[in-house]
Amino acid sequence: MGLTSMSTGAKVLDYCGLNIEKETEQDKIVALAGNPNVGKSTVFNSLTGLKQHTGNWPGKTVTNAQGKYRYKDNNYIMVDIPGTYSLMANSAEEEVARDFICFGGPDAVVVVADATCLERNLNLVLQTMEITENVVLCVNLMDEAKKKKIRIDLEALKSRLGIPIVGTSARSGRGLDQLMDAVASLTDGTFKAEPLRVTYCEEIENAVSMVESVAAGALQGKVNSRWISLKLLDGDESLLRSLKEYLGYDLMQNEEILQKVREARCFLEKAGISYDQFRDQVVSKIVKTCEEIGNKTVTFEKVEYAERDRRIDKILTSKITGIPIMIALLFGILWITITGANAPSSLLATGLFSLEKPISNFFLWIAAPEWLRSIFVDGIFRTLAWVVSVMLPPMAIFFPLFTLLEDLGYLPRVAFNLDNFFRRAHAHGKQALTMCMGFGCNAAGIIGCRIIDSPRERLIAIITNNFVPCNGRFPTLIAIITMFFAGAVGGAFQSVVSTLILTAVIVLGVTMTVLISKLLSKTILKGMPSSFNLELPPYRRPQIGRVIVRSVLDRTLFVLGRAVAIAAPAGLIIWSLANIHIGGISLLGRCAGFLDPFARLLGLDGYILMAFILGFPANEIVVPIIIMSYMATGTLTDLESLTELHALFVNHGWTWLTAVCTMLFSLMHWPCGTTCLTIKKESQSMKWMLVSFAVPTVTGMLLCFLVANTVRLLGLV
Repeated sequence: MGLTSMSTGAKVLDYCGLNIEKETEQDKIVALAGNPNVGKSTVFNSLTGLKQHTGNWPGKTVTNAQGKYRYKDNNYIMVDIPGTYSLMANSAEEEVARDFICFGGPDAVVVVADATCLERNLNLVLQTMEITENVVLCVNLMDEAKKKKIRIDLEALKSRLGIPIVGTSARSGRGLDQLMDAVASLTDGTFKAEPLRVTYCEEIENAVSMVESVAAGALQGKVNSRWISLKLLDGDESLLRSLKEYLGYDLMQNEEILQKVREARCFLEKAGISYDQFRDQVVSKIVKTCEEIGNKTVTFEKVEYAERDRRIDKILTSKITGIPIMIALLFGILWITITGANAPSSLLATGLFSLEKPISNFFLWIAAPEWLRSIFVDGIFRTLAWVVSVMLPPMAIFFPLFTLLEDLGYLPRVAFNLDNFFRRAHAHGKQALTMCMGFGCNAAGIIGCRIIDSPRERLIAIITNNFVPCNGRFPTLIAIITMFFAGAVGGAFQSVVSTLILTAVIVLGVTMTVLISKLLSKTILKGMPSSFNLELPPYRRPQIGRVIVRSVLDRTLFVLGRAVAIAAPAGLIIWSLANIHIGGISLLGRCAGFLDPFARLLGLDGYILMAFILGFPANEIVVPIIIMSYMATGTLTDLESLTELHALFVNHGWTWLTAVCTMLFSLMHWPCGTTCLTIKKESQSMKWMLVSFAVPTVTGMLLCFLVANTVRLLGLV
């Protein structure tokens, strides 16, 4: 039979469409809320450990995480809701967080705040307290606050807010037991919360009372009637949709409520508070309340830390030095990746290819036909070995370095520096972050586009993400740069020259990203850029251990797994084309011959273009396919040195122009199979996947055509 919820006694409950499995009726649901970069996920991971799983919120591309935690004989189901700055529902993340707190019925909501900037975080705390009384404030990063000489009077804060408050340092586990004690006291009724209620101006309070007098009866205590009345006056469409789904009927179809909302709005208009000004006054009052609480409970004994961050930001976000420093950091990461990946990549390739003989012997032992052995060994296994040996070492270096910059707090500065360029292109500033993710893997960059709220701007980011080279295209670019441009330098400076040229290629990719984004925003995706709040978090010492584990498990192995799943069938196709002959010529040769006239117009040849087509499942195998095609071996082949490879390419007609056009086409051509699959999943549209395929391909072909034929007309080759 297997285990089921019936046989185990577990109950699967539906919270806002999110299935949560409770083992007993006494299990408590605890929502973890908080701003981004406050350590919310650290609190979640420290409490739940390995007893967690992730997925997407129903109908959303926003990720959720659930985990179980047992404390003092009680079971707690922790739900890590999306990080958000407010519950005004200006984004999918805010909408999900608001709906779970409001309609999900959690037994407690733990709002995690950053002790180093508590006043700013109190905005979310006060908004949450307007929805529910079952709130616990977790003031995290108390160790960081202590270092920066920030003193927080937790008792005074508790007295003012009227809710349980606990100071923690989640990275070291300090205060987490006290946090769970506070959650337990709140959920079992030991602590009687008396949450602070934000009091607005007299006119707004009167208008809210008018609506609440009739809304309370219709809501029947299911939702906080005062907060819903505020939202009805605000005309929050997304909340009304969620409320309709939760209640099973449309509150605004109730004539009595509708009439009271009209009367209240007329009352506000006469009082000088227009419909557009209503939300501004509500938000202003919350912010002012946060300032008052912060002034009474937070003491800055030393302000040098803030001055230090500002001094650093004057350099890192300066119009003069910001971009050059970004390029220098990119150069450093690429140089470390290039030099550091060579040896492990070679060792990994040697180890994997040494397994060929044992696998071949196994096929001989079972008396399998030669063609079957060749398919599995020379086709599928060799392709997988190439993908793993070429992808894994650079990713294992690049992703942790990239994550260290993220943990340090530098990536928001990248978005800040590039925001003006993307805004001028009528795209979203957050596209800078998704573009950075694409350096490791374009599929990861596509998933990262979820952080962009506007559907139009999200599509622009998805379509243009392929213009930055992913980890799989680096080997092709590096090999060509070293053979045709940096090889003449030799010695210790060769890697430096290679990295400089590679950095220039990437800068070209970023430039094309901005230009094509502007073209899309003027044609098929017209519109103006939307505004967004970008927080520049304080600089923090990165947690190197956690960074390595997170980047390897969450990014490197995840991306590698997807690539391997697509590369395996690709190996079968490549082997078939190379080994099936018609009239003494392989199918690969015939296809290359057919493509050759068109490829010559692009500065390539038929075999190069065919290698890119066959490299669709994984960009890592483009160079091996070119080698296999030139040597007519029928299997993926590696040469012992780049000198031998350079001689092979030159003997088959390569010039510096061929090298340049191949690099340009590698930079700008169709996304790989993994990325296309991800685009289809994220956009929920075959049309936009095809557009994402066509835009970089057409751009790359046009650029190669212009470069190749301009050089030929000038007689430079």
